[in-house]
Amino acid sequence: MWALAAAEAGLAAQPEVDRKAAGKSPRRLYHYNAGFLRDRRLRRILALCGHELALGLPGPEDGVVVWGRSPYAQRGEAVAARRAVPLIRLEDAFLRSIRPGRQGGGRLGLMIDPLGVHFDASSPSRIEQILAQDHLDDSNILMRARDGIGRLRTSELSKYNIHDPALPLPAPGYVLVVDQTRGDASIRHSGATAQSFKQMLAAAMDAHPTARIVIKTHPETVLGLREGHFSDADVSDRVSLLTAPVSPYPLLEGAIAVYTVSSQLGFEAILAGHRPHVFGQPFYAGWGLTRDAAPLPRRGRNLTKVQLFAAAMILAPVWYDPCRDRLCSFEEALDQLEAEVRAFREDRFGHVAVGMRLWKRGRLQAVFGQEKPLVFRDTANAPNGRGVLVWAGKEASVEGVAEVPVRRVEDGFLRSRGLGADLVPPLSLVTDDLGIYYDPTRESRLERLILSPPPPGGLARAARLRARLVALGLTKYNLQGQTPDLPSGHRILVPGQVEDDASVLKGGGDVRSNLGLLRAARAARPDAVLIYKPHPDVEAGLRPGAISPQDLQGLADVVASKAEPVALIAACDEVWTLTSLLGFEALLRGKPVTCLGAPFYAGWGLTRDLGPVPTRRLRGPDGSLLPRPTLDHLVHAALIAYPRYYDPVSRRPCPPEVAIDRLAAGDLPHPGWGNRLLAKLQGRLATHARLWRR
Repeated sequence: MWALAAAEAGLAAQPEVDRKAAGKSPRRLYHYNAGFLRDRRLRRILALCGHELALGLPGPEDGVVVWGRSPYAQRGEAVAARRAVPLIRLEDAFLRSIRPGRQGGGRLGLMIDPLGVHFDASSPSRIEQILAQDHLDDSNILMRARDGIGRLRTSELSKYNIHDPALPLPAPGYVLVVDQTRGDASIRHSGATAQSFKQMLAAAMDAHPTARIVIKTHPETVLGLREGHFSDADVSDRVSLLTAPVSPYPLLEGAIAVYTVSSQLGFEAILAGHRPHVFGQPFYAGWGLTRDAAPLPRRGRNLTKVQLFAAAMILAPVWYDPCRDRLCSFEEALDQLEAEVRAFREDRFGHVAVGMRLWKRGRLQAVFGQEKPLVFRDTANAPNGRGVLVWAGKEASVEGVAEVPVRRVEDGFLRSRGLGADLVPPLSLVTDDLGIYYDPTRESRLERLILSPPPPGGLARAARLRARLVALGLTKYNLQGQTPDLPSGHRILVPGQVEDDASVLKGGGDVRSNLGLLRAARAARPDAVLIYKPHPDVEAGLRPGAISPQDLQGLADVVASKAEPVALIAACDEVWTLTSLLGFEALLRGKPVTCLGAPFYAGWGLTRDLGPVPTRRLRGPDGSLLPRPTLDHLVHAALIAYPRYYDPVSRRPCPPEVAIDRLAAGDLPHPGWGNRLLAKLQGRLATHARLWRR
């Protein structure tokens, strides 16, 4: 179409591009659309790909860039044809953002195509070139594609992600007919028209005369941004219009057949196991995976859905990491989208935050208030449709609000560089709608995650995460310290804890003091070298749990004051603990751990348990033994699936891999002088309170 317009304007047609050598684009790209100036994310991705955007007329070594087949693209098409330079078309990748582009939100990936555009069947595109010519037999890429399909289905992710997985779905057994927005370029350039939608509906009704027909409205139509092709006028006793923003993959699972013109939902239908009826010529048609009403003669290769996914999601797009501001892999882009979508789904209706100390509120607002600002209260009365966040241990403040979602909040296990007692804000927070991880007297969301199968690729991701943590020497607080000279022999690290900490009060067994822990370890290992490490908050005088020098005599061979925990773990042969997170950090490093309490990592067959492990961690409701999770399964649950992470640099939700980068590099915003003053005041008040109690 653009070539005809150029000819009518008296311009020479663009020379044919060498399809085999079209993989490399010119460095400098000229554009003629103000959108390229306004969209900083777009410009940044192009810059990272080695392109420089420019205004004016291109030279022989330059190119022209346009957005897909938009109306404004004709300007660039005409210039490229007249100047006989390559034309590069851009489009969003198939995982974009939470909201449609018209509602804002930066994209995570681009299709940079020197051949065509993926939805235009009039000529091959970069995706089509890969699908037609690449062997698509690389076992590593195909494995990544299988995991990618599984992750999208498990996380219920699509191009746009404003859908709500909690919304009810139609009863299974329907025929799904997919609507699209009127005038969309993907319809016209896939060889279809508005009439194709009427033909599609009629064909679905004829082929399934007794089945219910569900027409799925496009997300932009639901939001009132653009009209669709179907309306209430199409509704009948057999045909219903689904306007609710339901999750796409469960919707596809309930369908007995899927009909589409060129929607991306047709691609997702293939991933969900369907062979959709297609009335246009989208990129996924013609490869033996669809029933095509208008076959495209040049496409005749039979592919698997895994090969299709590999081309469309791994090989063709360029992916961008907005936290680390760099190009990235498909998996890293998916990690980021999962983090953002999780935050959106949990926070979209807003929260009333209860029991939150003043110094914590800024970070809580940043983490949980991006969709709707948090409302901080002393009690949870009248939440007005919001959920309730309560700091774990302050549940008395939320009595009587059981009709609304209540989530308990605590610090995550990769927290900060510095102590919470020093008012250093956390990079990770956990929210738990069942209990809280440190309380074994009731089920927690973390327990349920440990007992659930990890997502596809989850164990491999956890293994990589664990390896990086160990290699970088990272822990919860990442404090600096010295390692004392240690005597030779069988060394046992005994980490002290804050004795009034909730994890000790809730998860402790018969022994609930640091002195009792040392005595138990000495009684069990009389010839061992016991290395006692006091808790940093106790050493700082902020919390109770100190042991007098007299009581330490004969029990601890070394008191490792202000010592660096990772070095101590490496220097010792095993760890004895009540419920300390240092026991979990020792497990990550392959050290045997004995627990006198019941921390979250105990009771799974990974530790030696002397404490009261809950039966539900061992046996199912029918009394049968539960399968034992591996260490990487535990790592996935505790460090990937359970916490939410916040990147203070980009100020957005992020995956744990970004938090690890921040902790390793130390490029974290400083908490500031105000927090330091509060920390000193808090320490003095705690000291005075203990003296008063004496």
